[in-house]
Amino acid sequence: MIRVVVVDDHPLVRAGLRALVDAADDLEVVGEAGDGERGVAVVRDTEPDVVLMDVSMPGLGGIEATRLLVDGGSAAHVVVLTSFPDEGTVRSALEAGASGYLLKDADPATVLAGVRAAAAGGAPLDPRAARAVLPGRAVPPRAPAAPATERPQEARVVSGREAEVLRLIGRGLSNKQIARDLDIAERTVKAHAGSIFRRIGVADRTSAALWARDHGY
Repeated sequence: MIRVVVVDDHPLVRAGLRALVDAADDLEVVGEAGDGERGVAVVRDTEPDVVLMDVSMPGLGGIEATRLLVDGGSAAHVVVLTSFPDEGTVRSALEAGASGYLLKDADPATVLAGVRAAAAGGAPLDPRAARAVLPGRAVPPRAPAAPATERPQEARVVSGREAEVLRLIGRGLSNKQIARDLDIAERTVKAHAGSIFRRIGVADRTSAALWARDHGY
């Protein structure tokens, strides 16, 4: 059972999220809070797997609360669930340590899928948030796979096992999941990831995932 804490200053939103999560057979809400300070306390008391965290709240906001949880060593995966897809908010949340970023107008199935993905070590990211992080560059739909001879860009940047690792990073999988999927050691995945970051010119995993999606992986 995936344990969830809901942090949002609107009682109606909290009630709706609780009902949505509790209706799923594999999820349960173990706590809730109406502000960031109380949210941090509830997470520390209940030790959930996932936190659904609003951004704009009275007192301690969601980004600051996320940073406190991450810096404090909490094992909970924070998924920001907010109405703001602007670049500054998305980047601040991810830099604070959020595992994912979803928008409140997403359909219920997307929110539930995001909770499950985060609990498994993934990085659920709304496409609109991805576009905000990559200003001026739309995230295109994935094109059908073409023969290797028709994909020169991939060959120039990453190829072979690194291309497989990049594809799985783009799907939001953790190093442990990638290692299991490809039947290789986790340290080997980390080495490939570091090489990929240098090749495509990014500094972190989230940027690599966005690059992968932007380039059809």
